Amino acid sequence: MISVLIVEDEELTAEANRLYVERVPGFRVAGVARSGGEALRFLRRSAADLVLLDLYLPDMHGLDVCRALRAAGVPSDVIAVTSARDLAVVRSAVSVGVVQYLLKPFTFAALSEKLERYAAFRSSISGSGEVSGQGEVDRALSALRGTARSPLPKGMTADTLEAVAGALRRAPGGVSAQAAAAAVGVSRVTARRYLEHLVESGVARRVPQYGGPGRPELLYTIA
Repeated sequence: MISVLIVEDEELTAEANRLYVERVPGFRVAGVARSGGEALRFLRRSAADLVLLDLYLPDMHGLDVCRALRAAGVPSDVIAVTSARDLAVVRSAVSVGVVQYLLKPFTFAALSEKLERYAAFRSSISGSGEVSGQGEVDRALSALRGTARSPLPKGMTADTLEAVAGALRRAPGGVSAQAAAAAVGVSRVTARRYLEHLVESGVARRVPQYGGPGRPELLYTIA
């Protein structure tokens, strides 16, 4: 699970962000801070993989929070969640290590996509050792910085795709269309269509499972 600290001074927005994060499979909310100082105190005593950081805080600017985190050696990654549209702020955010920038107001789908891309990035660079070459570095950064999703095929919905992808992520050994259908509450044919779309998108891959006579069962795993 990827732990997330939400830093947001507006109570309703903070609660909405918390509910959004909890809806994305593989993520959990480690805490909510209402100011920059509270965020720094939290991160000095507790770990969080990711910080969803509003830039306009009552006691300090969010970019100053980033600088303080780096100075203190706190390794948490940061996604800026802000209404700041000034290009100078965007450039400064990049310079202090902000990995994603999400403008307010935003939908659940927009935040979910940022989180999923971040999860893909973390997965691609997990472990120790060295990268195999430039291509591996490019793929990792592409997962993080990629453009928005293309429109779904006719008859498919983002919510169902998200649910099927979540079932896929929760099954490291692979999931069949039947198992995905049962987990999501759709027909086997529908689940297979979404799984095949994930394969075509490069998110998943097919793995034939040989166990008995007849045709092998197809399992789907994260690519």
